[in-house]
Amino acid sequence: MALYALGDLEPTIAEDAYVHPDAVVIGEVHIGSESSIWPGVVIRGDSGPIRIGERTSIQDGTVIHTTYHAQTRVGNDCVIGHMVHLEGCTIEDVALVGSGSVVLHNAIVRTGGLVGANAVCPDGFEVPSGAMALGIPAKLRPDSVPEGMIQLSADHYVQNGKRFAKELRRLD
Repeated sequence: MALYALGDLEPTIAEDAYVHPDAVVIGEVHIGSESSIWPGVVIRGDSGPIRIGERTSIQDGTVIHTTYHAQTRVGNDCVIGHMVHLEGCTIEDVALVGSGSVVLHNAIVRTGGLVGANAVCPDGFEVPSGAMALGIPAKLRPDSVPEGMIQLSADHYVQNGKRFAKELRRLD
């Protein structure tokens, strides 16, 4: 993994978190226990802190940034899909952000909320618990996230991170 300090700002990564060798983590970033950071992910905590909770998956190609005015926080047991952009937002516990989505400044995805693939949650947008946010700009579909679906996916990635930590080996 490419792990960088920026002046006095240094990442802290739980010992049992999995960070793929091709991920980049810069500055004031905290990654919690049993979380997994996959290939091509860039997490850049230069303008403010980024906190990633426990048992959370940040999947391939995702970019997480922050602003001077709004930190970025991803809770516990979250699934952040492939090629997602998070910036200055809050993703509460047990939430899912689908592949290709963008969640911007001061937006909040509440516990049990889901942002569908390729959706855009603009500044200040809120996804309530149990709702899906779909489209560009996102529109809400209340009470449509199946019970237990997000947790099941989060649990899968905890196990996958452990497998990769143990079994991944480069062949070239």
